[in-house]
Amino acid sequence: MVRKGMRRRWTTIAALWASLWPGGALAQAADSDDGGIGGVLKSLDGGFGANVVGPIASVLFFDLAFWDNGTEGELKLPFIVVWLIAGATFFTLRFSFINLRAFRHAWVVTTGHYDDPDDPGEVTHFQALSSALSATVGLGNIAGVAVAVAMGGPGAVFWMIVAGFLGMSSKFTECTLGQMYREVGADGHILGGPMRYLKQGLGELGLPRLGRFLSILFAVMCIGGSFGGGNMFQANQSYAQVADVLPFFSGGWGSVAYGFLLAFLVGIVIIGGIRRIGQVAGVIVPFMCGIYLLAGLFIIITNFEQVGPAFGKIVGEAFTPRAGLGGVAGVLITGFRRAAFSNEAGVGSASIAHSAAATDEPVREGIVALLEPFIDTIIVCTMTGLVVVITGAYEGDAEGGVLMTSNAFATVLPWFPKVLSLAVFLFAFSTMISWSYYGERCWTFLFGPQFSLIYKVMFLAFVVLGAVLKLGNVIDFSDLMILGMSFPNILGAVLLSGKVKRALADYWGRYKSGQMQPRR
Repeated sequence: MVRKGMRRRWTTIAALWASLWPGGALAQAADSDDGGIGGVLKSLDGGFGANVVGPIASVLFFDLAFWDNGTEGELKLPFIVVWLIAGATFFTLRFSFINLRAFRHAWVVTTGHYDDPDDPGEVTHFQALSSALSATVGLGNIAGVAVAVAMGGPGAVFWMIVAGFLGMSSKFTECTLGQMYREVGADGHILGGPMRYLKQGLGELGLPRLGRFLSILFAVMCIGGSFGGGNMFQANQSYAQVADVLPFFSGGWGSVAYGFLLAFLVGIVIIGGIRRIGQVAGVIVPFMCGIYLLAGLFIIITNFEQVGPAFGKIVGEAFTPRAGLGGVAGVLITGFRRAAFSNEAGVGSASIAHSAAATDEPVREGIVALLEPFIDTIIVCTMTGLVVVITGAYEGDAEGGVLMTSNAFATVLPWFPKVLSLAVFLFAFSTMISWSYYGERCWTFLFGPQFSLIYKVMFLAFVVLGAVLKLGNVIDFSDLMILGMSFPNILGAVLLSGKVKRALADYWGRYKSGQMQPRR
């Protein structure tokens, strides 16, 4: 019976994948008189936008500035963006600017000076940071910044930097909680993240029903986020860059072929779990960041006289009075929205990776985690923003997304789009493998580890869908799911902040008194 069940499951999976491949059901539809592959993809994209993106957006992006709806230059305050700003500000003040005072200590810990091979966990501090960074340092830094500048102008970069600074405190909070409430599963793997600390932590506060509800809501949103921002957006934007350089992948079937190639490579890694992901991320993340930052530095140095005016434009247009209060708020919201999608501070996803770090000090891992928004947003995103502004790639009828960034680099380095194609591919690849882990942990939380294979197959199928869907609906769905995760996560983290504050006071006191010494 078991063998027959497994055979039926694999037969169904094979049929699904066969329908996507040329010669299958989708290929037959593409060859029909209904408009070919373009018509099929257009119908799929339209249905996805109307039936999935639209209804969810009406809830998460409800305009809190309801009093001026419909008026000229109206002020828009989406609920979920205000929620992220309020949460990040609260944690920064609650923990007395931990993002500043623990900054140096975070680098020391990350370099392995406090590592102990006997500490419980599956990965080192550096590997946990690399795994989490591989999910954040990605196309949000390349395409996301360009989208922010295209929508809000250069001033959006300023608010992305502010969001990154405040988000360091959010990352500290959620990753400390992830360590506090982690468990060891029957298979020996670490189980941690918001779905764990929301349920158990709020249960300890006498709020078990709220804890269960928020943990389930977070898990559902995280699974959706893994399919959207952690998958479809990555496949979509990496395909746009690769197809621009390699015409072989252009056209309807080119996008499908690219999707299958990316899905195959991702599938090889995600079967190995967090240890394999941590090992791969530990190599890819420093390599791809190095290539991208060196190229960006070269452009900035060769246009050094433009750096001052570019910063002036970024800061000045962050407070532009051209459209009154509505214009300033619009730029601010655009910056915070894209920063949240880039560094995921307050979203809670990173705590899933950091909960697997080998340490017996939860606060220590939280301190390591606060480096993520700094690296992701304050360094990498600022680099992209400066290049886009210095080269003027955002002006005129420039197209937002990865192609804008590619064109900006090409103005100084004509050959760089080819190198960027490799960087974009690696960015997308590393983000996908980390988000597959996040989604799988939430999937097993809801349905049990015996059903993890179903999730992995679905995740790989969404890689192909992401490569063929339009950027508009892909990026909207990505925002909805990833930003939506912040609602249960921040609410629970605020309620549990007292426990984090007491743990931080104990840890920081031992650190400052000299009781806590590096092991090497």
